[in-house]
Amino acid sequence: MGQPVERGTGTAAQSELPPGQRLQRGWPVTHYGPVPKFRPERWEFRVFGATADGEKRCWTHEEFTALPYTSVMADLHCVTKFSMLGAEWGGIPARTILEIAPPSPAVSHVMVWAEYGFSSNLRLDDFASDRAIFATHKDGELLTAEHGFPLRLVVPHLYAWKGPKWVRGVEYMTADRRGFWEERGYHNIGDPWREQRYSYQEEPGDGPEL
Repeated sequence: MGQPVERGTGTAAQSELPPGQRLQRGWPVTHYGPVPKFRPERWEFRVFGATADGEKRCWTHEEFTALPYTSVMADLHCVTKFSMLGAEWGGIPARTILEIAPPSPAVSHVMVWAEYGFSSNLRLDDFASDRAIFATHKDGELLTAEHGFPLRLVVPHLYAWKGPKWVRGVEYMTADRRGFWEERGYHNIGDPWREQRYSYQEEPGDGPEL
């Protein structure tokens, strides 16, 4: 794999880190459970839930990877306290999915679904960020299986767990509900600059209504 673009060392680099983070030179592998085996003939990407027309949309792997490709330069901040600066992520912008499979006007959140039923919830505005990307490449090379091949979501302004590996679809939701890690004590929003790591830090309005 390519290495992140270096943007200085020492104080200069540390000044770009969110609170509590440390600079990481490589890219550690972090995930829960086994690495899924990719079977292209069975793979599909689904958009479902509260779509504008009430219909579900599906793409095969070939169809999905034929969508317009772009790249963004963005950092990756892991809740385990490492940050990787200046990586180039290539793939399909999240906004493209919203354009070709629009949500209902009532949608406020999305649930991003991945292999083994893993899920992560996002506010619609976070998902619609112009830097959120369904990445197939990092630094010009295909992702490895351990890092999420064939598809992972990268949402640079949130902690990395908000962008799952091995993504298989997006559910449009008219009300928030917690995803996999959020149900297990992680913060519902996950802003690294506000150090929103754990659910006990949540303020009124940060989580789903009970």
